[in-house]
Amino acid sequence: MERADRSEMPFLDHLEELRQRIIRSLAALVAGGVVAFVVVMNVNVLGFLAQPILPYLPAHKLIYTHPADPFSIVMTAALSIGVLLALPVILYQVWSFLSPALYKHERRIALWVLSSGTGLFALGAALAYFLILPMTLKFLIGMQPDSMEPMISASEYFGFTIMMMLVFGAVFELPLVIVALAALGLVTPKMLRGTRRVALVTIVAGACIITPGDLVVTSAALAVPMYLLYEASILVSALVYRRRGSRAEETAEPVEAPAVPEDA
Repeated sequence: MERADRSEMPFLDHLEELRQRIIRSLAALVAGGVVAFVVVMNVNVLGFLAQPILPYLPAHKLIYTHPADPFSIVMTAALSIGVLLALPVILYQVWSFLSPALYKHERRIALWVLSSGTGLFALGAALAYFLILPMTLKFLIGMQPDSMEPMISASEYFGFTIMMMLVFGAVFELPLVIVALAALGLVTPKMLRGTRRVALVTIVAGACIITPGDLVVTSAALAVPMYLLYEASILVSALVYRRRGSRAEETAEPVEAPAVPEDA
């Protein structure tokens, strides 16, 4: 249960190491952006992202209204993909900086959190693209009257799609954070159950704020899985909390009974 010797480093040495970790993370982000730019230019990534909207367009093509729109769209997509590519390196730098200052059981928890973060983010982004986005587009475009014809601009559509995928990816980190806090003893399942109403109101308000386009259907599509993830977090945190309590009982030292005097 002892901390590593590096936790006793001078404060300026910690700042120097933090600077090195930040530089490496930025370098990974730049490298990821360059690789993502090459991928976007040589692989039809934008065509893949455009598939859900094309059946609803008369010409089956998106339009753009500014000469710089194609460049800005490519750069936005490359930056988003670059962040995903650099995320494992960034998480590793965070882990390398924090792990020596943690206890042994805290290091195991932090390593599990960081290693699971990328997978959960990808799962949330995939859910947004394959399920939520088609459902949202079908609902919205299905409400148009016969006197209207959809002319969707590429910048608006890709901004909407990429933002939705990023938001859902970030939301899927919620159970990971809650379970980590429960494993560290900062929250309890009882506390989480007691704040269900507060959590529901906060989730609905947050979904209305962070969803692109301020659409009711998009907000609902985000709020529902967020609350389901919260309920799943309660179940998993209960298992973690129970396991944490059993470990504490196993490691507890037995209390010796006081000696009884012989002439008592």
